[in-house]
Amino acid sequence: MIKKFFSVFLLAFTLLLSCLPMVPVHAANNAIAKLPGNSNPLMDHKLGADPYALVYDGRVYIYMSSDTYVYNNDGSIKDNDFSGLDRIQVISSADMVNWTDHGAIPVAGANNKNNGRGIAKWAGNSWAPAIAQKKINGKDKFFLYFANGGAGIGVLTADTPIGPWTDPLGRALVTHNTPGMAGVTWLFDPAVLVDDNGTGYLYSGGGIPNESDPASIANPKTARVIKLGADMTSVIGSATTIDAPYLFEDSGLHKYNGKYYYSYCINFAGTHPPQYPAGEIGYMVSDSPMGPFTYKGHFLKNPYTFFGVGGNNHHAVFNFKNEWYVVYHAQTVSKAQIGAGKGYRSPHINKLTHNGDGSIAEVQGNMTGIAQFSNLNPYTRVEAETMAWQAGVTTEPTQASGGPISNLNVTSVHNGDWIAVGNADFGSGGAKTFKANIASNVGGKIEIRLDSATGPLVGTLNVSSTGRTQTWKEVETTVSNATGVHKVFLVFTGTGTGNLFNIDYWQFTPNTTGTRVEAEDMTLGGTYAGKISSPFNGVALYANDDYSAYTQYFANSIHSISVRGASNNSSTARVDLQIGGTTVGSFYFTGTTPTVQTLSNITHVTGNQEVRLIVTTDNGTWDAYVDYLQFN
Repeated sequence: MIKKFFSVFLLAFTLLLSCLPMVPVHAANNAIAKLPGNSNPLMDHKLGADPYALVYDGRVYIYMSSDTYVYNNDGSIKDNDFSGLDRIQVISSADMVNWTDHGAIPVAGANNKNNGRGIAKWAGNSWAPAIAQKKINGKDKFFLYFANGGAGIGVLTADTPIGPWTDPLGRALVTHNTPGMAGVTWLFDPAVLVDDNGTGYLYSGGGIPNESDPASIANPKTARVIKLGADMTSVIGSATTIDAPYLFEDSGLHKYNGKYYYSYCINFAGTHPPQYPAGEIGYMVSDSPMGPFTYKGHFLKNPYTFFGVGGNNHHAVFNFKNEWYVVYHAQTVSKAQIGAGKGYRSPHINKLTHNGDGSIAEVQGNMTGIAQFSNLNPYTRVEAETMAWQAGVTTEPTQASGGPISNLNVTSVHNGDWIAVGNADFGSGGAKTFKANIASNVGGKIEIRLDSATGPLVGTLNVSSTGRTQTWKEVETTVSNATGVHKVFLVFTGTGTGNLFNIDYWQFTPNTTGTRVEAEDMTLGGTYAGKISSPFNGVALYANDDYSAYTQYFANSIHSISVRGASNNSSTARVDLQIGGTTVGSFYFTGTTPTVQTLSNITHVTGNQEVRLIVTTDNGTWDAYVDYLQFN
């Protein structure tokens, strides 16, 4: 049984990086644990435990305890003593495969923790975070709750999901002296709910008061819920006990179909009836966020069942794009990296299903994970620390400008290492150039490959020294044959044993020579639309319901657009251009002699969009002939 109560001695992340060469790992050009094509674990270039999810503005943010390898004097790795849990790791994704590393929030600040940068000066630890978003005075605010070991819950606030964070109280929000909190063995593992009416509720607690007493094991009565003030940084009234049978730790709360689901890790002590399996996630249901809750069953087995390495079980349930998921941790990265889990954990996500009667089906944990939701746009700036898969690299805080809050760069780049993203859509026109923001005192090359680390080579970026590892320069090269949807692998080559270079971001640019689409190759719709061979090979469109259409990917939102066409008589035919269902301009063709008409600097939506030419006049005969459409 793994417990979280230990004395705290911290090993800074920089020490972890310097010590990693002592860890027996796979060859540099092999992924550690997250293999290309799989979505679990979410990351393997660092660890992260006790995950909690926030969905905001089309992205999933995962907040985690900062599991960090702890070493013996001889350089060997100890079993996890949780002494490194003084920061909160944050990653986010719009597609559940490509995750951006937002670095670590230096939460604990007591006794010069986090090298004096700790935000909560009173706190010695930051375990098992939970986060909520609420609109206050018309503005989105974010509230990050964390456990100061097992002694209480603190809160930080920010205006964005990634900070910067401040400590609004200068003390813990909840302690054992808070009304109703007496008798809680471990006052940790918060969960938070902002209900539909804007009221907040904080859940926490765990532990067994007396492990030699079967009654105490069966009904520890150490879980609590307390109502939060409107400011989310105060509490109202007294905490209420949640009588969760065989409770160990790990409060979770989600709302589904008007019901409140409290979930938790079942304890390991003593002998259990079969409905309370040790180390699994059980759940209770209530009509009220403060209970009483009724036990209903369990839905997530101990990680050992899925991955052959067990330990404690910690989770959070969330909804993203109208589907339910559970994020949890397992010792898959540490097992792959050091041959044994030793208590070091990493985040995973699998789908969760509510049955028709409101019960929760058993979750199937696996390394496959969730399929990519949407294609990545390679024609916008992509942070290098946005990765689906990697081999050999790490991340670090950067001095490069223009990135997100607490921006990172990819580092520890050696010959044969690589980073990769899943399903980037280059469109039918394809990419013309590739650029990256680089800092280096050595140099090397970046091979741009499709679909695998040894896949088709579409370009090579030569990287020369910039003089310093934080002196940044944008470097560019041409690419060819990068069209359609592909995984993108950036493979690093060079000489020497040190770090070749650091990477801040990368971006492709599209071909700008223009995309020409023949009308006869489009999809025709309407009553009378048909192909013609005179006065050109094209289509004839009649009345208000005829159209020709096709789908194109747009990286840019402004184009000059040309159409070659004609009327079938001396009158004027009007042809409207729609992109993504919005009319962006019209062409007017008079007479039977074909002409080319151009609309300049038309603004439209980006991404995959339907392009449609529609005749909007009706002269009783064929109104317009269309030869082709071209974007420049």
